[in-house]
Amino acid sequence: MRTRSYVDDERALVRLATAQGGFFTSKQAAAIGYTAPKRNYHVHAGNWVRERRGIFRLALHPLPSRPDLVLWWLWSRNRQDEPQGIYSHQTALSLHELTDAMPSRVHMTVPTGFRRSAPIPRALVLHTAAVPANEVEIVDGVRVTKALRTLLDVAATEAVPIEDLRVAFAEAKRTGKITRTEIAEVESDPTRRDLLRKIKRGKR
Repeated sequence: MRTRSYVDDERALVRLATAQGGFFTSKQAAAIGYTAPKRNYHVHAGNWVRERRGIFRLALHPLPSRPDLVLWWLWSRNRQDEPQGIYSHQTALSLHELTDAMPSRVHMTVPTGFRRSAPIPRALVLHTAAVPANEVEIVDGVRVTKALRTLLDVAATEAVPIEDLRVAFAEAKRTGKITRTEIAEVESDPTRRDLLRKIKRGKR
């Protein structure tokens, strides 16, 4: 027997979607009480926008400054409907405001076991790696690699001039985005120490 009212469902959905920039998944909606027929009804009625398979947006909700970030973050969810992606590389560099360049594609790091049955969208560049929790922070409501991890990742790909990374490193230190503790941890790691030294020198 149903104990929740439709108004309760709507309020719950709005609360959930508001925390995600107006977006939500079909599983999230189903958990609230929106069955498949109800989801289809709201799409056809214009109340919801179907952004991608299994991802919707409240039509009247104001769009966040970077709706694409929320969309692809939800796209990266696993079978338990938990987003797996962490924004990294050039995208993280931009989100940390350490570059004026806007990457043409969105860079995201996913776990090594990440799998999708459908082709990877052309808008995305996926990197596979394990990113420890202490190298991740929340920016604009999504997970992003911290500044130092971001610079090391970009330096490893050689996709950005090393001199630009040297300038970005100095700026991140000045603003507190990179701490002495973080630098000391990297300098104690032989696998990443050389990359950090190249960034500091601004030379390959």
